[in-house]
Amino acid sequence: MTDTDPEHSAGAHQPLEWCDGDMPYSPAFGDHFYCQTDGRLECGHVFLAGNGLPQRWQDQSHFLIGELGFGTGLNFAETWRQWKLNRLDGQRLHFMSFELYPMRRGEIDRALSHWGEIDAERLALTAAWPETPTATVSLRLDEQTSLSVVRGNALEGVGVAQAGFDAWYLDGFAPSRNADMWSAELMRLVYEKSRINGTFATYAAAGFVRRNLIAAGFTVERRSGFAGKREMLCGIKS
Repeated sequence: MTDTDPEHSAGAHQPLEWCDGDMPYSPAFGDHFYCQTDGRLECGHVFLAGNGLPQRWQDQSHFLIGELGFGTGLNFAETWRQWKLNRLDGQRLHFMSFELYPMRRGEIDRALSHWGEIDAERLALTAAWPETPTATVSLRLDEQTSLSVVRGNALEGVGVAQAGFDAWYLDGFAPSRNADMWSAELMRLVYEKSRINGTFATYAAAGFVRRNLIAAGFTVERRSGFAGKREMLCGIKS
């Protein structure tokens, strides 16, 4: 998860607190980086299933996922794991995330070590990750998988990105903690940069988030949330 708060310096490393050894918490935003129940399973329920993945990979030679908020890299690691299980020869996945404060290598390793299911992805990601990221991180992690983490303000980063996104993971800190990540302007850019029939999914269900997504042009659907959360949102550019 990330933020677009202009009062925070983009060059500063944001200190973390750790709960139960490996659960990162942001004191600056008063929020955890993922669901305390099980962030990996939440990723599958919200972001993968909410975007119709892995089924939509079957008939596309290239697939581009955009993410607002890289955080610990958990969503990428779980997506990469599922991609490796389902991809066909010759298919390519590019995962592009927009993050103001990329974590240090050791922080990512500590957070992702919680899940043995993604050990292979954690080890490969942290081996390639710079010790302390100072610019956009671009990694070719295998012959069929690329990762770009665009450092900086999400509004600026998405604004200059090439259009053509097939799916979006909207995973900023909670709307009540970080409203800029869910602004009408940013949601319009997400819509504009999406392909026709491109999709989004998010754990967030706040009324203003839903209204901003509808105003941007998405057809928005409410679905049951993860781990007892009443609702989540997903939608399509039709």
